[in-house]
Amino acid sequence: MISTQQIIYCINPDCTNPINSLGSRVCANCQTALVHRYLWATGPSAAKIPPGTTVADRYEVITHQIWLDTQPGLLPDIPEEMRSEVIPYLKLYYERLHLPQAYGYVRSVEDNGDDILLLENVPIAENGNLYPAIANVWEQATAVRQVYWLWQILQLWQPLLEQGVASSLLMLNNLRVQGWCVRLLELHQTTELPSLQDLGESWQPLVASAKASIAQSLQNIVKQMCTSEVEFDTISTQLNALLLASAADLPLNLEIAGATDTGTVMTRNEDTCFPANLQDLKDSLFPHLSIVCDGIGGHQGGEVASQLAIKSVKLQIRALFAELAAQTELITPDLWQEQLEACLRVVNNMICAANDAENRQGRERMATTLVMALQVPQRVQANSAKGLATTHEVYLASVGDSRAYWITRNYCQLLTVDDDVVAREVRYARNLYRQALMRPDATALTQALGTRDADSLRIKIKRFILEEDGILLLCSDGLSDNNWVEQSWQNYALAVLNRQFDIEDGVNRWIKFANQKNGHDNISLVMTLCNVSREYFVSLTYAQPQAEIIAAEKTEDFSVPESSPIILDVDVIEEATPTEVKQPKRGKALVLLGGLLLLLGGTTLGLLVWWQLQPQTFQQICRELPPGLQQLCSQNRE
Repeated sequence: MISTQQIIYCINPDCTNPINSLGSRVCANCQTALVHRYLWATGPSAAKIPPGTTVADRYEVITHQIWLDTQPGLLPDIPEEMRSEVIPYLKLYYERLHLPQAYGYVRSVEDNGDDILLLENVPIAENGNLYPAIANVWEQATAVRQVYWLWQILQLWQPLLEQGVASSLLMLNNLRVQGWCVRLLELHQTTELPSLQDLGESWQPLVASAKASIAQSLQNIVKQMCTSEVEFDTISTQLNALLLASAADLPLNLEIAGATDTGTVMTRNEDTCFPANLQDLKDSLFPHLSIVCDGIGGHQGGEVASQLAIKSVKLQIRALFAELAAQTELITPDLWQEQLEACLRVVNNMICAANDAENRQGRERMATTLVMALQVPQRVQANSAKGLATTHEVYLASVGDSRAYWITRNYCQLLTVDDDVVAREVRYARNLYRQALMRPDATALTQALGTRDADSLRIKIKRFILEEDGILLLCSDGLSDNNWVEQSWQNYALAVLNRQFDIEDGVNRWIKFANQKNGHDNISLVMTLCNVSREYFVSLTYAQPQAEIIAAEKTEDFSVPESSPIILDVDVIEEATPTEVKQPKRGKALVLLGGLLLLLGGTTLGLLVWWQLQPQTFQQICRELPPGLQQLCSQNRE
């Protein structure tokens, strides 16, 4: 039927007059924000329905295959038996940064036609228009962004191949881009699996018009892909090296601020973050590391777990950086991800051991969520004559429901996926996303650090490249609950990006806002302002409650006053101190850390747990360690 109503319904179930004019931002009756959920309607039947049509008395056809759900508070039609075309969308749920999700079905308007599958989380902007196809904006993109787009496609190749939908990556019109991020419009199943040669051939039109600084290297890579002998890992290694060298042509300046707050209801703060106070300015990991942990376990439980996690991670990252300083070869993303995963498994087992030592059972066991960002300070030869420069890599790790967002002047992107019942049900293909949200336990966590042995953990670690100005936000659910980040980023993050107020003020203002909206919980957030523009350096300072600033000034002999900025350009590289230790080959990079991880973790109490429970024993162990590890233990104890 042709639409005549042009209305949208409020999602508030208690609203007494939920009908609003299409285009309104808030409900005229109850002031609830109206949800404009744009969907992609798949298949030839949907393509025939003209704009201006209302389908199933609910979906407004905006333009070709783009529909607006005018009743977003209602569950869409979902068949009782899961259909085969939906399974890949569900099993690839953890790739939702790049892939759409199955929303529901609508009966075909044609006789004997197939039902229409609707997709959400699609590359559609807030104005209802599709983001551009990669081919349409390729020539306007920078060299590093061109390589970054191809790198993302390559990283999606294996998981999509396993689900029989890798052909979706061969259709350039199906590949959309939202700034740096490649996003697929839909997934296409084929009976015959494509090859790496097919992928290389699909890249040829793009590579033909690549930027001059990368054109020859990309042509060589694609030429190899178009031969049957080349291995995936060979292509991945070469493309990664080109990506890092291209990004290294840009400067990288970081400004970071973090704070945690008890909230308006809770009597204690079980959140912990790094950085959080003036003392953190002196930490050798500043500004490369940021962490937010949300503790679980009640009195003298959650706060201990979250603090223990951060102390342990810091100790292990210092060891990683010490090993990095001795490397002469580029360390691959796979190896970084393996090492960071090993670090978090150590943290998990240490908290588990502390639980066991206190005989904690069931809900008494302490645990913590964690979201961590690590900007890796390894060096690479830039494409230009700049020489050695810092790579622009950031590794994100998450366990639980603490989140990471990337925010620019144009968009706010959620980078992590919550470990909750919804994610579990979708990934196991038991429910569609909207269906799983209706469960009473939908937001209950399915994993956290410390609840079970590390073998049961599913740790997610992703590598991102900083190639545009933006803010990396880490936060606990005290801010992100009820989608308040998505609803408020333009008032806080955007104001920081536009220099309406500084980053410390932005952190404190956002915490104040969160207390008004989600004050029932503790609130922690760390903002990192990432600048790759060449015009200026960025000051590095910290945001924290004023009471904490005063306390720090009274107890610390800190020579930099609160109002004095510390100038730091992380792109400036000092030569590594000469060492007599024989340089390990690339295949053995960071292997020495294994001994430290074994010492700290495994199934026994680690050093940090000893420090928490038996300080004298901890000191005795430290005295028996080699000098380098003694220093690390001493730094952590202090």
